[in-house]
Amino acid sequence: MKIVEVRESKKKKNMGGKGMMMVAIICLWALSATSEAVVTEEEPGLMMNFYQDTCPQAEDIIREQVKLLYKRHKNTAFSWLRNIFHDCAVESCDASLLLDSTRRELGEKEHDRSFGLRNFRYIEEIKEALERECPGVVSCSDILVLSAREGIEAVGGPHIPLKTGRRDGLKSRTDMLESYLPDHNESISVVLEKFKSIGIDTPGLVALLGTVTFLLLDYISGQKRSHSVGRTHCVKLVHRLYPEVDPSLNPDHVPHMLHKCPDSIPDPKAVQYVRNDRGTPMVLDNNYYRNILDNKGLLLVDHQLAHDKRTRPIVKKMAKDQAYFFKEFTRAIQILSENNPLTGSKGEIRKQCNLANKIH
Repeated sequence: MKIVEVRESKKKKNMGGKGMMMVAIICLWALSATSEAVVTEEEPGLMMNFYQDTCPQAEDIIREQVKLLYKRHKNTAFSWLRNIFHDCAVESCDASLLLDSTRRELGEKEHDRSFGLRNFRYIEEIKEALERECPGVVSCSDILVLSAREGIEAVGGPHIPLKTGRRDGLKSRTDMLESYLPDHNESISVVLEKFKSIGIDTPGLVALLGTVTFLLLDYISGQKRSHSVGRTHCVKLVHRLYPEVDPSLNPDHVPHMLHKCPDSIPDPKAVQYVRNDRGTPMVLDNNYYRNILDNKGLLLVDHQLAHDKRTRPIVKKMAKDQAYFFKEFTRAIQILSENNPLTGSKGEIRKQCNLANKIH
């Protein structure tokens, strides 16, 4: 009798062990299936032709709008190019630059580092055209990036393939601007470090500064009667002219600078500026590099770029080879445009580019 009981007990233990094993196997299978489901449901990031199904005409509409606006207002091309740097270099490429100030928060475009930025109303015109075709589909951040690309082409630059699928941020990042955007008085080491923080190497930096130095350093008057590009406001260069002329400046270039900037304390709102490139001011080319090698750079960083051992070889190469300049410029713009974007369910698609939807 005892032998039978022992056998029955062992049988129950074995069955219990097998049951536990089955439960464990089922749990592992469930976890694996859940994990696979998470992977398959992962939100898409940036991609080429993101709107091909939801708004197939999106990029064509942006291209045509930019062409129309550029035909009417030549200065728009470089405004759009500045926009992509001022937006995408500050933590995320999410159109936070376009947001208006509120009672609680100063907008990025009102900050000193954004001095001279303008033509935001043309972004709104493009947005309105897209809303008529595909309401609530195309983000303002994609409009900002793609309009910059079309602006580059409008002034003779290369065609740059860019991914889309960005979504719009909900707030300005005004408090971060000084951490990300170099100032015109900062050393080349600081500028190099700030670009490096967003993944842009030394050739990329030199190429971006070659867009007539105004991606971050060309500050112009916002008055409507100014209609040219590639220039630096006197506010940002008088320290090289007064009280004494910087001896590193080309002496043949100084009289022109003094003529354009006759006051040691210029009015920031006045139309007082010097062209960065007097030869081809409306063309994106490599003439900038020839100028700074000839000590005709307007800003201190121009001089440093031409003479610092880390950047001078690249400057010399770009001065001789426009194709090399365009190659590095294309790569830098692509990196810049993909800086920490909001995608998938993050952010929103704004109804108006200057307002977050919660404001409506």
